Amino acid sequence: MDFRPTDHHQVLRRSVREFAEREIRPHVMEWDEAQHFPEELIPGLASLGLLGIQVPEALGGAGMSALDYCICIEELARVDPSVALLVAAHNGLCTAHLVMFGSEEQKRRFVPALAQGERIGAWGLTEPLAGSDAGGMRTRAERRGDRWVLNGSKTFTTHGRVGHVLIVMAVTDAKAGRRGISAFVVERGTPGFRPGRKENKLGMRASDTSEVVFEDCCLPGDQLVGREGEGFANALQVLDAGRIGIAALAVGLAQGAHEAAVAYARQRHQFGQPIASFQAIQWKLADDATAIEAARLLTYRAAALKDQGLRTTREASMAKLFASEMAVRVAENGVQIHGGYGFVKDYPAEKYFRDVKLTTIGEGTSEIQRLVIAREILG
Repeated sequence: MDFRPTDHHQVLRRSVREFAEREIRPHVMEWDEAQHFPEELIPGLASLGLLGIQVPEALGGAGMSALDYCICIEELARVDPSVALLVAAHNGLCTAHLVMFGSEEQKRRFVPALAQGERIGAWGLTEPLAGSDAGGMRTRAERRGDRWVLNGSKTFTTHGRVGHVLIVMAVTDAKAGRRGISAFVVERGTPGFRPGRKENKLGMRASDTSEVVFEDCCLPGDQLVGREGEGFANALQVLDAGRIGIAALAVGLAQGAHEAAVAYARQRHQFGQPIASFQAIQWKLADDATAIEAARLLTYRAAALKDQGLRTTREASMAKLFASEMAVRVAENGVQIHGGYGFVKDYPAEKYFRDVKLTTIGEGTSEIQRLVIAREILG
């Protein structure tokens, strides 16, 4: 096995890093404080192919690999996890669902505009009473002639207010349980579909998270995505791939927090010397650097298996679990190394610490990842 990055990967990492440093870093705290969705970034992200990373070139995408995707998400999260989440949710949920399970007509109609940044994608699964138990959803889709009528709501929907295209899961056969859930594509402006309350979040505040509401929302029959009753099973496959992206986001966030801690430890003096000279600080930094590399390798392994067309349920959950919990520890160490300055907004440590917790919750909590891994082990 060759663990050396290729020239292609080095160029990709450098180009995304330069973009993030130039276009994102100067605005990180401004966007966070205002809870501003950085719409002005969309053309730049699109020009780098970051809104259609794994979309085939024939559908207007960049046609990159799952490993390329991880590198892109890492480098964005290193500077601002909110922007990385914007890109991950757009690519790994809405767009990926359409590419994986949409009809040829649906792909031609929706995917090129998503891949080129002309439209932003959202994905609705979670409900107030159906979080980890997503199969307990109450949103309903009733067939009326050749149309479907949706009623219900979704919560914690990334891009719920700003998205133009939403993939939503709804119950089409209440008696069939999880096999009675189907997926639909809904466009902004469809009568009966509206955004609800925007969430006021602890972290990743520049990423839009909102409720979406359906009140007698009438859809043509051709907006059913995939086969009727297979929406939940398809959603789980989308989540398998999406969890690799969240693992990469956690790795990038941890890298950013670690670099900030290293820089501070070098320039902060106490007792007549930089605090980086103290063994207590050195050991934190050494443990963090080692854990980041371990998480990166787990994440890249899952991505490499996906690129080979292999099933990644166990590997994606392992990467997501380890990387997210690792990132929490690294971000916490970053605050501790900064001391009192880690608790104020003049330094980046506190924002990484606020942002990181979502990585252990979104796209399946740590507890759910452990259940998935255990089931894979035990059969």
